[in-house]
Amino acid sequence: MDTLLAALAIVTRWDVIAALLAGSIGGVLIGAIPGVGPPVAIAILLPATFGWDPIVGLTLLLGIYGSSLYGGAIPSILINTPGTAVNALTTYDGYPMTKAGQGPRALGLAFGASFWGGMFSVGCLILLAPVLARVAPMFGSREIFLAAVLGCVMVVVAHRGQALAAGALLFFGLFLNTVGMEPNTYSMRFTFGQGWLTQGIDLIVVVSGLFAVSQGLILLAGRDRVGPVPTLNGSIGAGVREVFAHKRVATAGAASGTVMGIIPGVGEFVSQFLSYSYARASSRRPDLFGKGSPEGLVASESANNSVPPAAMVPLLALGIPGEELTAMMLSVFYVHNVIPGPGLFRDHMDFIAALYICLALLNVLALAVLLIGTRPLLKVLAIPERFLGLLILILSFVGVYTLRNSAVDCLTAGAFALLGVVLKRLNLPTVPIILGMVLGGIIEAKFRTSLPRIRSVWDWIDRPVAQVVFGMICVVLLLHVLALWRDWRGKKNGSIQH
Repeated sequence: MDTLLAALAIVTRWDVIAALLAGSIGGVLIGAIPGVGPPVAIAILLPATFGWDPIVGLTLLLGIYGSSLYGGAIPSILINTPGTAVNALTTYDGYPMTKAGQGPRALGLAFGASFWGGMFSVGCLILLAPVLARVAPMFGSREIFLAAVLGCVMVVVAHRGQALAAGALLFFGLFLNTVGMEPNTYSMRFTFGQGWLTQGIDLIVVVSGLFAVSQGLILLAGRDRVGPVPTLNGSIGAGVREVFAHKRVATAGAASGTVMGIIPGVGEFVSQFLSYSYARASSRRPDLFGKGSPEGLVASESANNSVPPAAMVPLLALGIPGEELTAMMLSVFYVHNVIPGPGLFRDHMDFIAALYICLALLNVLALAVLLIGTRPLLKVLAIPERFLGLLILILSFVGVYTLRNSAVDCLTAGAFALLGVVLKRLNLPTVPIILGMVLGGIIEAKFRTSLPRIRSVWDWIDRPVAQVVFGMICVVLLLHVLALWRDWRGKKNGSIQH
């Protein structure tokens, strides 16, 4: 009870309430504008949050993250253009419903399913909090080292069909983390006599370049959208209530997103695929999927919105981010010397409880904003993309410069922006680079801390938790090898028959 009262005292502070409102409203707005998305917005806002209290900065960033998935359904359903990359699957059934004159119903289903998924995931986190508080202290340096290695493995395995490229980019991120002054012996690594590399390559500079500046360049070089702003004639609230008729699909999608969100390196796309596949396999009308199925829309939106809260589990319990957005948020902890991991649940349980309450309130506020303001929000679809691109570039470079008042950081961000543009044009993932930089620091630190206790290679797995994590690494690798073998056999048999 004392923990709950302390958490409520934190949540009711004026700055936390302001962050809740700004995050929910801003996230919906950002999601509704195609071409921006939460990575760009968070990359721009991240430098500003370093001067705030951790709970305020994280509430704002989590609000942008989660609420943007709500808002991203608007252009996905009405103009067949995903507001965020995660909303791509929403277009499969949302836009056909709009063409059939059921746009408000489709929006209501998407908003209701998103709320269902988000609240389900937060509820699971609240129930898991006592378990995490007991399990987290069982993770020592060796266990966290192995968990970080598992995160690296999952990052590569999750990019099926691009595993080689994902692995190469992951190692590039690991390499970037080693540049600069080595923290124990104070020797220089990969600086090549350049003074500006002494402090290393800042994660926020790389994030801003790869996500924000690169997207600004792409929008600036592209063409503005042409077409009338859609209008809505009908009740959105009726669609929200209709989600209860599909509660089995919504619950399955939310459960899929929660589990996939907890596993590092997996995220929304895998959870959506599993949820959508289950909904189609168990539906009485599988022929409607892709042609305007309410079940398909509910499956997609409930799965993707349950991931953000669940992705906080490995971040808070072990200090290991599951994807690029939680990797960005990790820097908010570090700049305030609040270190995620076992000690956080032991010493700052009021902070954890306050964060969970904020996650629940963000879902409520996002749904309220959409029910009240969807029709006015449609005007953002008319904003020219080139103007957005220019605005993103200006805000990004201002944010990067204010980090250390360094023009070199701006040039570095520009270099990574060019890399980001190339990767996006080649349809290659940028996430492994960011996770490589973050996980690389964890792997190096925990490896060094563990070495004094290691006498043989088996000492790495001489404790139950370490054995479980190591077993998970082996299982994941084995399943990936078997999947590659099946793909190879399928191609070989196909070529023989041909």
